[in-house]
Amino acid sequence: MTLLVVMAGLPGSGKSTVARAIGARLTAAVIAVDPIDAALRRAGVAADAAGLGAYLAAEAVAEDVLRGGLPVVLDAVNAVEPARQQWRDVAARWAVPMVVVEVVCSDPALHRARLEGRSRDLVGLPEPSWDAVRRRAAEYAPWPEPVLRLDSADPLGDNVEAALTAIAADRA
Repeated sequence: MTLLVVMAGLPGSGKSTVARAIGARLTAAVIAVDPIDAALRRAGVAADAAGLGAYLAAEAVAEDVLRGGLPVVLDAVNAVEPARQQWRDVAARWAVPMVVVEVVCSDPALHRARLEGRSRDLVGLPEPSWDAVRRRAAEYAPWPEPVLRLDSADPLGDNVEAALTAIAADRA
């Protein structure tokens, strides 16, 4: 069955790792906003426009995948309501269930170490600083609908199983 899994969480929280694992288990297309953002910046698009453009490009790709009848795992911060409404609208247009999986890291030292130690090789997209992530956390709005909240301080396998259980329940 086709569905849209919307990942959310601060940079460095572990959401991309969880997204890839969920995508592999569901045989879903994993569409990540950050590589698109990096490509747009390399093409000369200004940072602000590239950010919005990346979300819009991810939307277009997600809709094309859904058109083909495949599930999508959308990997993005999704910190603000306009981004969240974008995915609600996609799910509604394609009449597919949407499951929101929010990834947090309850251990600030672990979160910071992951952020500062990661190397994603996204040429054109600088990694955010820990201070920038903390500022973003202050702006991160709560979701109005139910979300599955996973803590990336927990084992990855446990988080993936919890997500798959929630997805299966939503599909039933």
